[in-house]
Amino acid sequence: MHGELHPLTPHHLPFFIARPGETDWLMIVMGIFLIGAVLAIGNIYLRLHTLPERLAHKSQKLQFEIVAVLGLLALFTHVHLFWIAGLLLALVDLPDFGTPLGRIAGSVERIADAADAGSEQGELKAAESATQPGKVEPGVAKEATVPKKEVPSHA
Repeated sequence: MHGELHPLTPHHLPFFIARPGETDWLMIVMGIFLIGAVLAIGNIYLRLHTLPERLAHKSQKLQFEIVAVLGLLALFTHVHLFWIAGLLLALVDLPDFGTPLGRIAGSVERIADAADAGSEQGELKAAESATQPGKVEPGVAKEATVPKKEVPSHA
């Protein structure tokens, strides 16, 4: 091929038409634009897809994990209902039941440890007073002198 135009070609051609043997700059520019557009749209799609996870990131760990699993299910199954459920779960602020229940459990455990230590001390004192019948501890009362109180029922 030679660099001359065909004799029937008009003498004034638009700038985007490349001559034979020259580089087609419009195709190169459009290829770069197409690659950039695909990457930009993919990035927007990814950010939109991870929106529920980013919203739930500041919430409780369990809620975040559930939202992340729903996001993965939506990604791999293409069932958009999972994504909508994850978004709604991320937007709803669930009450924190774990912290108060953990504090209650810790308090009950401390009370139980204190009661066990008190009953062990009481048993030791009772055993000592049983071995020494004449000696009575000031803090230990005899069981026969303490009347038992009846607890009223709520039923």
